[in-house]
Amino acid sequence: MRGVKVAGIGETPMGRFPGRSLHDMIREAGHQAVQEAGIDPAEIQAAYVGNFAGQQLTGQGHCGPLVTEALGLEHVPALRVEGACASGGLALLQAVQAIRYGIHDVVLVGGVEKMTHQSTAMVTEALTSAMDTELEAQTGLTFPGSFAMIAHRYFHEYRNVRREMAQVAVNSHDNALLNEHAQLRKRIDVDTVLNAPAIADPLGLYDCSLVTDGAAFLVLTADDIRTGTDQDLRRVRITGSGHGGDALTLHGKKTVTSFGATRQAAATAYAQAGRSASNIDLAEVHDCFTITQIINTEDLGFFEAGRGGDAVAEGRTARNGDMPINTSGGLKAKGHPVGATGISQAVEIVTQLRGLAGERQVGKADVGMTHNLGGTAGTCVINIFEGE
Repeated sequence: MRGVKVAGIGETPMGRFPGRSLHDMIREAGHQAVQEAGIDPAEIQAAYVGNFAGQQLTGQGHCGPLVTEALGLEHVPALRVEGACASGGLALLQAVQAIRYGIHDVVLVGGVEKMTHQSTAMVTEALTSAMDTELEAQTGLTFPGSFAMIAHRYFHEYRNVRREMAQVAVNSHDNALLNEHAQLRKRIDVDTVLNAPAIADPLGLYDCSLVTDGAAFLVLTADDIRTGTDQDLRRVRITGSGHGGDALTLHGKKTVTSFGATRQAAATAYAQAGRSASNIDLAEVHDCFTITQIINTEDLGFFEAGRGGDAVAEGRTARNGDMPINTSGGLKAKGHPVGATGISQAVEIVTQLRGLAGERQVGKADVGMTHNLGGTAGTCVINIFEGE
C-alpha cells in the first residue's frame, strides 16, 4: 500500500453565519487547501465531500459536484459521503483508501454544513434522523436524551463523574479561547457548567456540543507526489485508518458505557499504523456531549475503563497534560458543523503536528489521532497522523 500525506489544509471559522451560503464556505476552505498544497487544481483527480443534512436544512443534495463546480474543478468525479456526524471522517477514509490502493494520486476531501439558519425544531428533526426514526425518534427520544441515559448508566457502573464532565467543558472552552476559528470563545468554570440550564439530566447547556455552520478541506496526495508544502512545512502522513460499526439504536448495543464502533476502528487504525494508544501524543475526539469524551478516551485505550473521569480531574487531558484532548476546543467549543467535523478535526491535528498552533501548541506533537462518531456511536472513523 502507498503512503498518504496531507499536502494542504483549509477551513472557515466555525459559527453562526446566516448570510453565508454553502458555496461561500466551500470556496473559502477549499481554495485555502488547494493554494496551500501549491498544486495545479487540474491535478486533483477526485473529490470526497462529507455532508449530513444538506437536503433537510438547505434543500441541497448532490453535494459532490456542488463542491467541484464551486472550486472550478472541471470533470472531476465527486462523491458525497453521509454517515451522520461521522460524514467528514468517512469522506476522509474514502480519500485515504483511494490513494493508498492506487486509485488516485491527488484527492480533495472536505465537508460542509449549514445549520444555524433553521429553527431549533428543524435542526433537532434533522439530527434525530441519525437515530432509528421508528423505534427511537418517533417515541420522543433525542440525542441529549440518549447520552443522558448513557451518562446515568456510566454513573451506575463506575461512579458519578458529573464534576469531571464539567471540567471537560471547561478544558474545551479554555482551548477554544486560543483558536481564532472556534465558535464559542468564552471562558467558563466548573460551577457555570453545573448550574447551567438542564437539557436532559444530568446534561446541562454546557455539556452539549454546538449547532454550527462551517466547512473544512484537505488535499491528500501519494507520498511520491511533489507539492508546494514539501520544503516549507513538516510533512504529515496518515499512517492508519479504521472504520467501526455498531447497532443504530441505543437498546441494540451490548453496552452503552463503551462504544464497540470505537474499539473496532481503533484496533484497525493502530494495527495499520503499527502504533498503540501509548504512542499517541494528542487526539481530537468526538465530544458531542461531555460524557462522550470521557468514554471515548477509555475506548481508545488512553485510560482504563471507568478511569477517564479521573484523568480529567488530574489534568491529564488538559492542553498541558500528558494526553491532550481536543486542543481545538472540540465539538463542544470549536463547533460541530456535522458534515465537516471529521475534516475540521484533521485540520487541528495537522496544524499541531506542523508546530503551527500558536498559543495552544502542545509540547510533543509527533503522532496525532482524529476520532469521529456518527449517531449514537453506530459509526466510528479513526485516523492516525504522523509528522516526519
